[in-house]
Amino acid sequence: MTATTLLFRDDAYATSCEAKVLGITPEGGIILDRTIFYAQGGGQPGDTGVLVMSGGERIEIANTVYGTDRSQVAHLIGPEAASRLKEGETVTLQLDWPRRLRRMRVHTALHLLSVVLPYPVTGGAIGEGDGRLDFDIPDAGLDKAEITEKLNALIQRDAPVTERWITDEELDANPGLVKTMSVKPPRGSGRVRLVEIEGIDLQPCGGTHVRHTGEIGAVLVTDIEKKGKQNRRVRMSLVD
Repeated sequence: MTATTLLFRDDAYATSCEAKVLGITPEGGIILDRTIFYAQGGGQPGDTGVLVMSGGERIEIANTVYGTDRSQVAHLIGPEAASRLKEGETVTLQLDWPRRLRRMRVHTALHLLSVVLPYPVTGGAIGEGDGRLDFDIPDAGLDKAEITEKLNALIQRDAPVTERWITDEELDANPGLVKTMSVKPPRGSGRVRLVEIEGIDLQPCGGTHVRHTGEIGAVLVTDIEKKGKQNRRVRMSLVD
């Protein structure tokens, strides 16, 4: 079975690409040989946008998810629209870039939040211009204004954000790189992708991020919720 090449892993700023149809799922998902669309997972929603057929017809992509075989990515357009495509056909993908960019800004900001609050992460989610992390914190006493100030100070450093790969064995030898307790790094290919914010953070992650922290813009911690005896949910949002 041919795997989908994840172009966004190498260039999260690519907004369009050509791809070949490998198959069609019963739910109306188009499996392609390559994609710039992020598939839902790890707390980050799947991308949306448009699939352009060879004849110029434009079809809305409602979501992007992994197929039954997680090496393939399905672009959900619905059974009726999918019936008009055939295997081997070449199509063009056009990403909803403004939505993706907001998610990239939020995702990168959440990495910084895990630095400001250096506790085990028990969960997280990325929304449209906002996001949250859940922390395993024995004693609360968290202050929204203080966390906001520290977050924005890191953002204003405009630190470069880069990716590199290590082997599964290298990750096993450095378990402290993994901050999340509930979401494990993508594994199985023999290598794991690390995201580094220069001088600030280094952790495994398969998501999409901005190239410099300054691109995040100002953020605001909007709420801190008690979700259990030792669990605190910290919510933040982009200011613009």
